[in-house]
Order: sequence, then structure tokens, then C-alpha cells
Amino acid sequence: MELRDIEIFLTLAEELHFGRTAERLHVSQARISQAIGHQERRLGALLFDRANRRVVRLTPVGRQLRDDLRPVYADLRDSLERARLAARGITAVLRVGVLPHNGHDLRPHWDAFRSRHPQWNLRIQYAPFVDPFAGLRRGDVDVLVAWLPVEEADLTVGPVLFTEPRVIAVAGEHELAGRPSVSLDMISHFRFPSIASAPAYWIDSYLPPRTPQGRPIERGPLVRNNEQVLALVSVGEIVTPYPRHMSRYGVRPDIAYLPIRDIDAIAYALVWQSESENDLIRALARTIGDIGPLGF
Repeated sequence: MELRDIEIFLTLAEELHFGRTAERLHVSQARISQAIGHQERRLGALLFDRANRRVVRLTPVGRQLRDDLRPVYADLRDSLERARLAARGITAVLRVGVLPHNGHDLRPHWDAFRSRHPQWNLRIQYAPFVDPFAGLRRGDVDVLVAWLPVEEADLTVGPVLFTEPRVIAVAGEHELAGRPSVSLDMISHFRFPSIASAPAYWIDSYLPPRTPQGRPIERGPLVRNNEQVLALVSVGEIVTPYPRHMSRYGVRPDIAYLPIRDIDAIAYALVWQSESENDLIRALARTIGDIGPLGF
């Protein structure tokens, strides 16, 4: 089995959706179907149940192959990456998952780390807000930039990178769009997105379940990524809070961002799995602590 075909199989086994797999790997859905079909013919067994054309399920054979291939693929990928980096004089890689969308604003932290530790490679990648701490626990990333609070027994919370006021995103033609600011009570009767597979306390810290006056805030459709959130906002299906930097990074003609005047600013900090702490993680935490929280 070719390395690319293994990647396709494992990605589809994770997404269980041909469209999302193709989008994630930047290939066509036909390429995904072709690769999976070829693997199944070679093995003589179905790997996925395709009763639903778009959403699939692993067969027992598929689950076994996924469990067997995951560690092998990870080791092979890591070996190739270490060899490539060693040729450039780099001895280790620190992978940083970033939940907020202002990675460009955080360059002072990243640049300072790279300047202090040229022998280490810092790899920045965006992280999903669905099941947000799974990447740390699987070892997909070494540290995560996440909003606070984070109250997980196996995770360590490090220094704060930045703190920002919050805004509400609404459709450009929404009845609130022309206002200079809003309160939680003013927006409580509109629908907000729901996030699956995330701790309730963590979601409630981003959007409280009730307003200061006690009115419930309705959670609406489940969302998996920011593109889906923005699409629903743009057509008026939902409204949603964001850190203020989205008013710069998420500029669109069909979306307006309004300050929320009665909700606390939100802080983003470095988080890592306690048992995986190492010299690279400690060095990044020291660098962020030395620079201190950024202001935008």
C-alpha cells in the first residue's frame, strides 16, 4: 500500500465523510473513492460500509486495519520528517495547535522562540474546536493555544498569549447589524451554534447559557468548523460570538461584527499534556511568559 493511500484511508476512517476527506487532503472525491476501492480489491474485503453515499462507516476489517496502521503510519511519517529536518540542522520539532484565527498577530511569540532556539523547528497549525483537546491527547500537537478556562486533570495551563473583548457576528442584513454594540439580553432570542464533543464548562465560558438577566441563550445547529459557522451566520441562520480579532480576520461583505458590552474579555493561553512536558514546551512557555500577553 502506497504511503498516500494509507493517508487517504486513515483520513477517511477519521472523517467518515468523502467530501470532508477530499477537502482535507486537497484532492477530488473521485481520487478518494479510487484509492479506497483499490485497497479493498487488494485486501479482498470491504473497509467501509457505503450504505450512505456521503457518510460512511468502518467495517470490522476496516477498524482492524485502522488500528494497525495508525502507529505504523505515524512512525514512518515522523522518521521521514526527522531525516528531512536533520539535513537542515534541526534536531526537534514543536507542533503548536492554534484555536484562534489571529496566528499572524502572534508572530512576536513565534519569532522570539525561533530566534532563541534555531536548532528547533516551530510548526504552527490551526486546531479544530470540536473535541478540542483530542489532538493533545493523541499526540497530533505538542501544545495548544486555547481559550480559558481549561480544567482538565491531565492538561497543564501555561502563560496567556492575549486577551480580547468579544464581538457578535451577524448577517450583514440582520436587524442588529447597524447597532454600535449589543448586550447579551438583546441577542439572547437569536439562535447560536452548538459545538459537539467539547466540555460543557468550556463552551459555556465562550457563550454563557444565560444572560445576566437570566434569559436562556438558545443553542442551535451543530457545527464542525469555522467555515460552517460563517456560512450559517451569513444567511441569518445563527449569530455567534468571536474574539474581536475576527472583525479583522473574518471580513466579509455579508457579515457584520458588533461589540458585546456585557461579557468579559476572553483569554487564550498555552496548554499541554502534563505527562508530555519536555524542554521544547518549557522553552516556548518561558518565551511567552517573558514577552507577556500581546495587545491588539
